[in-house]
Amino acid sequence: MTTYSSPPPALRIKDLGPDDQPREKLRHLGARALADAEIIAILLGSGVPGQSVLEVARRLLLSADHDLHQLADWNITDFCRFKGIGEVRAIRLMAALELGRRRESSTLRERPVLSNSEQCVRYLRPLLADLPHEEFHLLCLNRANTLLGAHLISKGGVTATVADAKLIFRAALSHATVTSLVIAHNHPSGQAFPSEADIRLTRKLSRAAKNLDLHVLDHLIIAGRRYYSFADEGTLER
Repeated sequence: MTTYSSPPPALRIKDLGPDDQPREKLRHLGARALADAEIIAILLGSGVPGQSVLEVARRLLLSADHDLHQLADWNITDFCRFKGIGEVRAIRLMAALELGRRRESSTLRERPVLSNSEQCVRYLRPLLADLPHEEFHLLCLNRANTLLGAHLISKGGVTATVADAKLIFRAALSHATVTSLVIAHNHPSGQAFPSEADIRLTRKLSRAAKNLDLHVLDHLIIAGRRYYSFADEGTLER
C-alpha cells in the first residue's frame, strides 16, 4: 500500500545559502548590486515546494523574455498563471513595477530641453509606452526648445484616437512664448510605423501650424520600447 507523504515545505529566502540571499546582498552591497531576479525574489518572499524563491523569480523573468517592460504590461491573471504566485503576490509585483514607472516619469515635473526625437521619447515613454489604448499628446516648446507644457489631447480605443486640430492649437496658444510643437501618440499594437491616417494628420497639422507662425518639429509614434520619428525619417514635410 502506498503511503502518501506531505509535500516538502516552500523554500524561503532565509533557507538559502549566504551567497543566495538577496536580502543580505542588498543589506551589504546595496540594491543596485541585485539582479532583476533577486529583486523579484525579495518581493515574492518565499518559493514553492521543490523550488526556491529565486527559481520562481527566474522562471517568471524567462516567461517575459527578461523584459521588465513586458512584465509591466501583465495583469493579475498573467502573474497568477505561475505556480506560487497568487493574487496578493501579483498585486505586490504590479505595484512595484508601477512605482518604477512613476519614478521614471518624475522628471515630468521639470521643464526639460527637448532638442531631438530621443529626448522627446525619453520624456513621453513613461506616459505612453504601456497603455492598452491610444492617446494623443502635445508638447509645446519655446525658441530654446524648453518644454512649456505637455497636454493630453485625446484618448481612444485599441486602434485609434481622434486628434482635434482646434484642441491642439488652443492648447498650444495657451503658452505665450510657444514657437514649436511636437505631436505624439502611441500604438498599443507595438507596430512602430505610421498609418496613412497618421501621415495625413501630420501634413494637416503642419500646414495649419504655419498659419499661426508655429512649427511642428516632429510627430512621434511610441510603440513600447520602439518609436517612429517623422523628423528622423524625413517624412515630416513630404
